[in-house]
Amino acid sequence: MYIPDQILLKKYADVLVKFALWSGEGIRKGDVVSVVISESAKPFLLPLQQSILEAGGHMILTYAPDGISKSFYEQASEEQLLFYPKDYMLERVKICDHQIGIISEADKHELESIESKKILERSKGAKFYMNARRDKENAGKFTWTLALYGTDAMAKEVGMTEEEYWDQIIKACYLDVADPVAKWKQLFVDLEDIKAKLNTLKIEKVHIKGDDIDLEVKLGAHRLWMGGSGRNIPSFELFISPDWRGTNGWVKFNQPLYRYGNLVTGIEIKFKDGLVIDAKADKNEQLLKDMIAVEGANKIGEFSLTDKRFSRITKFMAETLFDENVGGEYGNTHIALGMSYHDSYDGDMSKMTEKDWEELGYNDSVVHTDIISTTNRTVTATLQDGSERVIYKDGMFQLE
Repeated sequence: MYIPDQILLKKYADVLVKFALWSGEGIRKGDVVSVVISESAKPFLLPLQQSILEAGGHMILTYAPDGISKSFYEQASEEQLLFYPKDYMLERVKICDHQIGIISEADKHELESIESKKILERSKGAKFYMNARRDKENAGKFTWTLALYGTDAMAKEVGMTEEEYWDQIIKACYLDVADPVAKWKQLFVDLEDIKAKLNTLKIEKVHIKGDDIDLEVKLGAHRLWMGGSGRNIPSFELFISPDWRGTNGWVKFNQPLYRYGNLVTGIEIKFKDGLVIDAKADKNEQLLKDMIAVEGANKIGEFSLTDKRFSRITKFMAETLFDENVGGEYGNTHIALGMSYHDSYDGDMSKMTEKDWEELGYNDSVVHTDIISTTNRTVTATLQDGSERVIYKDGMFQLE
């Protein structure tokens, strides 16, 4: 088993704790940080704790033994699937200022034999918790970030050694530079410049065209492009939560989707007036259909573009966190089905009601599934004055 040295892991922890949280500022003295980590990422735990303590924070730990999820889904009744200790979980939302989630798997296919409907049903039971956390985030009182800890199983899934897999993590997160935190701060300044130019354009809709796509997405009123918030490390994408009602056309995805321990390949989706009217896949099509059948999962929640000039990720990692930020020859474009991001609103989120979000076409769902393509695509924007201009081509933003 390959374990990165503690110096490198401490750099990684500092990026998450002292940069990513509070949207690029890092935690403040007295902040409470919830750390959610599995047994397979155990070597990362001490560096994370050290970084939190150095910054004057407090850690609440959720530590999951490997293999426990499969046993739960095999034995749990419907009542047990839906059970969440509501008072306890709402109190955690109240107490915690941040959450760091570490994605790591000892077995990529642990849940492969589990009926997807069971997993989706459990997600429904947690909706009250996700809503409470989102409300606190909308009020500017909570931030979170996700990061990846590689394992042998994750590396083998994509035909790499653990060292090769970690090489992608190290480069993507700039852990090979003397001061990764400073590097990320500079990177976010560069992303902010592009984001500001996109928001200045006042785009009404975008038309994405390529050999495997002909899709129109209406951005909608009171929208801002987002990115560089620290919510994911790494994060090179710039994205927006559009008005789901204005999505029309079709799209194929050349990248596989890993979902609930299963691999879905050859995905093709058609939209009409914002709704998915057809969904196909070469492999595990039923899983795709089950996911889309969840309330709100038949609508778009995010449209995203990644500029290849920023990303140092060059290989498929079989983890959405990295694959939605891949660079390579053409960068990547992706959409997410399901939940939208309220951060994309250009006003005070804390004053919005559920009816307000609905009227603006922000989608709501218990799922948020990113599906990615790395083929060459041209994105043409129609501006509010009726003019058109290409904003993305050959894997790069065209905003000069």
